[in-house]
Amino acid sequence: MKELAYLNRYFYKYKWRFILGIIFLIISNYFRVLQPQMIRYALDYVVENLHMYEWYDGSKLFKGYYREMANALVYFGILTLIFALLMGVFMYFMRQTLIVMSRLIENDLKEEIYDHYQKLHQAFYKKNNTGDLMSRLTEDVSKVRMYLGPAVMYGINLIFLMVMVIYAMVTVNPMLTLYSLIPLPILSFSIYFVTDLINKKSTAIQEQLAEMNVVAQESYSGIRVLKAYGQGETMLDYFKKAADEYKNRTMNMVKTDAYFRPLMLSLIGASTIITVYVGGIC
Repeated sequence: MKELAYLNRYFYKYKWRFILGIIFLIISNYFRVLQPQMIRYALDYVVENLHMYEWYDGSKLFKGYYREMANALVYFGILTLIFALLMGVFMYFMRQTLIVMSRLIENDLKEEIYDHYQKLHQAFYKKNNTGDLMSRLTEDVSKVRMYLGPAVMYGINLIFLMVMVIYAMVTVNPMLTLYSLIPLPILSFSIYFVTDLINKKSTAIQEQLAEMNVVAQESYSGIRVLKAYGQGETMLDYFKKAADEYKNRTMNMVKTDAYFRPLMLSLIGASTIITVYVGGIC
């Protein structure tokens, strides 16, 4: 977080986009939380009026009562659809502000790094490979953008959504809310543990990608020398080894992520099972 603090000044530079994005995010989550509540109201309405439906069955008032129930359910359905559409619209605005902001910051970072490169002494370029410097300007900045855009967006979204959802759950049934949150500590610890592993593996991948860029850049810049001495096949083998190492490191990270996702879905499913079971016996 100490290193990331340097980037926070860009949030101030694009503060209005950032603030608007958070506002759109909150509004989108508000309509998201309203959708299941409308479904709950519709189900409660049906359950409460089911016995009346049986009383009116066969009478002259049956058609009128049937039409009234149908209209009420259509009303709840239309409201749910409207809330879903509004959620999607504000989610689009959210992405157009926060994600676009991250792209603008990415462009600023590249310009800042390039300008810094221009000011460095020649001794710096003798110690560092051109391919590595190019990788920092392109791939590394792209990874940094993931913090400035998606990571911030999904992080803030998670906080507001969790507060809204838990509040709505508590208003319905505090006991069921407590039971449904039982797997949360295990899930939180698992996310922290796996994220730490993925960060380390991602760093190794970026280092290997820089190595590949170095090999490619030096091969292209010295292609005449390579051809003159017949070293094309040698450099090709060297690049293949670097590419295979990059592939292995990437697959290693993908496997870690693949193991984690079923665990996360299992814990979420366990929360649902606990809620249904406790709610069924109470």
